[in-house]
Amino acid sequence: MNDAAAIAALRDRVRGAVLLPGDDTFAARCAGFQTAYRHRPSVLVDAADPEDVVAAVRYAAAQNLPVAVQATGHGLAVATDGGVLVITAGLSEVTVDAPARTARIGAGARFADVIDAAARHGLAPLNGSAPGVGAVGYILGGGLGLLAREFGYAADRVRSIDIVTADGRQRRVTADTDPELFWALRGAGANFGVVTGMEIELVPVSRLYGGELVFDLARTPDLLADYLRWTEDLPERLTSSVSLLAYPDLPFFPPVLRGRFVAHVRVAYTGDSRAGERLVAPLRALGPRLSDTVAEMPYTECGAIYDDPPQPHAYQGDNLLLRAFGPEQAAEVTELVGPGSPVPCVLDVRHLGGALGRPAEVPNAVGHRSARYLLRVLMPLMGATPDEARGAGQKVLGALAAESAGGRFQSLVYGGCAEGAPAAPATDFWEAADHRRLTVLKSEIDPANMFCCNRNIEPMG
Repeated sequence: MNDAAAIAALRDRVRGAVLLPGDDTFAARCAGFQTAYRHRPSVLVDAADPEDVVAAVRYAAAQNLPVAVQATGHGLAVATDGGVLVITAGLSEVTVDAPARTARIGAGARFADVIDAAARHGLAPLNGSAPGVGAVGYILGGGLGLLAREFGYAADRVRSIDIVTADGRQRRVTADTDPELFWALRGAGANFGVVTGMEIELVPVSRLYGGELVFDLARTPDLLADYLRWTEDLPERLTSSVSLLAYPDLPFFPPVLRGRFVAHVRVAYTGDSRAGERLVAPLRALGPRLSDTVAEMPYTECGAIYDDPPQPHAYQGDNLLLRAFGPEQAAEVTELVGPGSPVPCVLDVRHLGGALGRPAEVPNAVGHRSARYLLRVLMPLMGATPDEARGAGQKVLGALAAESAGGRFQSLVYGGCAEGAPAAPATDFWEAADHRRLTVLKSEIDPANMFCCNRNIEPMG
């Protein structure tokens, strides 16, 4: 039960909305992009400014309640049941400092807004494939983006972070003011407080040679193995991935894809188009294509490369970082996610290396940088129970377990490393020494584990 006097006092302090279960807009504000799971808080604070976040955290501390955070809902990995849900979608400001090549972004800013603001100055953020994703949450988890092999993780390009910690205090954290917390926030940020904004570096990119090539796997059955061979000798300026999906024969899919087992190869290259054409030529030589959109484009159109579905939907997923990926394994996982799979699966393989394999200039908590590929499997919950979907995903990952680079990656197009519930153990997200370091810091910053709803680093016992 919520204390009526405490709620009244909270409402007096908050400029935004304070909602309780049963209020008219409560359910709608709890909803996010992930529809299979949603937060079920006892109190929702729809923050209008950072001071509202301070009030929410202080209320939670006084009432001994956990705190969860949601901007767009793409990154929902652990749904809260009870406690305080802080909605940061209203903190959506974006300000670009073109001479400094930086942007200050609020916790609710979507990458689409950052891309547009930066493009006016010939600059770009290190965004992911879906411009509708919240920028801050994506970056806190690491951020594996369209330009990752050239410029590294998005978390590597953060200048400062504004956060409200468990003591209800606003802090601007930098490498100089608090190097340990600054290290942790870039890669494990949701564990340590509510981030209200950050300053990020932008990169001098205004156009791409990019798009996707779509193959019918009935005609190019070895496409995944061929793609892996193609990635063995590519310049860092080219970042790519391949996704495999057996499309059901349903009317809401495009006719060209309906009922086919298809591979989507996505390419983003910052070099000139003539060099890009030469690099992509071996892919085009693999066989006929259902479509081919790889061409020169302004960076503002980068969302078209993946064309991720904008509609909220229900899904589960997991991933594995790999040190190797051979042709036999490619054949096995192609079979596992093909038309014979009892549960629809989307297999996504991302080519790593390049700048991703080097330490950040200012070290952070993003680890496992020696991995060469990331294998992700998503299971749309279409006619499958969560347990069935989870089992199908684990079977796919199990085929590559022997090549694991030691963990999972927690920030992708849809957020957490194990979308849905239960979450994967924290020890899968970070290297052992880093996890110990994070645990020690958690004991200092959030000893009562107020932010247990966000990730799963726990204070020392």
